[in-house]
Amino acid sequence: MNFSLTRRHALALPLQALALPEAIAATSSPIPPASIHFGPNFNFGVSSSAYQIEGAVQQDGRGPGIWDVFCHQPGHISKGQNADIACDHYHNMPADVALMAQAGIKNYRFSVSWPRLFPDGNNIPNPQGFAFYDRLVEQLQKHGITPWLCLYHWDLPQALQDKGGWTNRDTSARLGEFAGYVSHHFKDRIAHWMILNEAAVHSMFGYGMGSHAPGLRGKDSWFAALHHLNLGQGLSIQALRANNVPGRIGTVACCEPIRSSTNNQADLAAAQRFDAIWNGSVLKPLFHGAYPEQVQEEFAPLCQTGDLANIHQKIDLLGVNYYNRLHIRADPASPIGANFGPTQEPARFTVMGWPIEPDGIFEILTHIHNTYGKPEIFISENGYATADDSKVSDIDDMGRITFISDHLNFVKQAIDSGVNVSGYFVWSMLDSFEWNDGMKWHFGLVKVDFTTLERTPKRSYFWYADLIRQNAARTLQASNP
Repeated sequence: MNFSLTRRHALALPLQALALPEAIAATSSPIPPASIHFGPNFNFGVSSSAYQIEGAVQQDGRGPGIWDVFCHQPGHISKGQNADIACDHYHNMPADVALMAQAGIKNYRFSVSWPRLFPDGNNIPNPQGFAFYDRLVEQLQKHGITPWLCLYHWDLPQALQDKGGWTNRDTSARLGEFAGYVSHHFKDRIAHWMILNEAAVHSMFGYGMGSHAPGLRGKDSWFAALHHLNLGQGLSIQALRANNVPGRIGTVACCEPIRSSTNNQADLAAAQRFDAIWNGSVLKPLFHGAYPEQVQEEFAPLCQTGDLANIHQKIDLLGVNYYNRLHIRADPASPIGANFGPTQEPARFTVMGWPIEPDGIFEILTHIHNTYGKPEIFISENGYATADDSKVSDIDDMGRITFISDHLNFVKQAIDSGVNVSGYFVWSMLDSFEWNDGMKWHFGLVKVDFTTLERTPKRSYFWYADLIRQNAARTLQASNP
C-alpha cells in the first residue's frame, strides 16, 4: 500500500525556561492555584497513543495498520483527515519529551505501534521500529520520566486484519507472542506494563458499530472481538510473567457508570445490558473468571476450554479511563438493542457534546473497589476537548483547568474514602489525531499546529506543572519535618 505523503520538516523545540505564551500573558486572568494535595507516592502523568501522534507511517520499515487503511477510505474521517503525519512525534520525540520534563511530569503512558515493530504481524521484527522506542525510553530515562508502556492501543497490523483481525481467535495468540517479544526486549527498562487500551471501546466501535477501524458491523463480530481481546490480554500477561519482567503488569479499561436516558422499562433494560457489556465484560472475566449473566449466552459459543482461566489473570494495577457517565436508551437498530442517548438531568457539556460529570469518577472508582477486590487503580485517561481552531481560547484553556481540577477533587475524595488510587494521567500531552474525528477536537496540554507542527504550551500546561510542583514540595516537607 502506497499512500501519498507530503513530508514536513520536523521542528526542533529548544529547551528553555517555562514562560507563558504572550497570548496568555496578555490576558487578565491569572492561573488559578493548584491546591489539590495527594500522598507522597501519587503519580502524576500524561498519556498518548502511537497512532495518534507518531506519523511517519511509511518510514523505517513500518507496515500498514488497520487505521492507515481505514483513514484512506472515503467518508470515514472528519474532513478526510488522516494520521500519516499527525504530530510527527516520530521526528520530534526528543523535544516532546523535553516539554514533559519542563513541566515536571514524571510519568508517561505511551503505546508501541505493532505495525512499526512487526510490519506483517508475524514473528519477524523490524529493527528500525525497535530502535525508535529504544530512543524514546532513553530520552524518558534521561529526563527522569518513568515509562508506562501499553502494548496495544488499537493499531493492529493490516496483515492480521486480512485474516479476520479480532474476530479470529488466532489474533489472541499473536498478541501473546507480540507481548513476549516486546517484553523480552524492554523488560529491564520498563517499570509499568499495560496490555490493552479500552477493549470495550475498540470492539464496539471497530467491530460492532463500524465507525472505527476496521469498520465492521454486527453483534457477532462485536462479541467475538471483545472475547478475543480479553483472551489475548490474558495470554499476554502470562507471556510477561514467563519473561520475569521486573515491572508491574496491568491493563487499561474505559470504565464509566451507566445511566438510562429515561425511566421507562425499555431504557432501563438497555442500560443494564449496556453496562454488562461495557464494564462487566471487561472487568468480570479479568477479576472473577466469568462473563456477566446478562451476556453469557453471547459469549458461550466463543469460549473454548481454558479460555476463562486464561483471561482470569492476576494484575498489579488497573488503569481506568474516565470522561463521563454513559447515558443509554433502547435502540432496536443497534446490534445490542442499546445506544447512547440524552441525559435525564441538566448537565454542562464539552464542545464534543459529552456531559461534564466529575462526580462520576468517584462513583466508578468506588464501584470497582467494592466489586473487584480493592485493586490498585490509576486514572490512565481523563481530559477535556476544545474545538479545532487557532483562537486564543484554544491555549487560554480555563475550561480544561476547571475540568481537571474538578475531577481530581473527586479522585481525592475516593482516596479519602479508602479507594487505592495511585495516579492520575491527563489525556493528553499533545493535541492529537482523534480517530474518526480527525483533528476536530484538541485534548492536549500543548497545542499542535498541524500545518507547521509548532508546539505551544497552553495555560493548562502551566497549571499542571504547578500542581506537580506543589505536590512534590509538600512531599518533600513531609519527609523532612
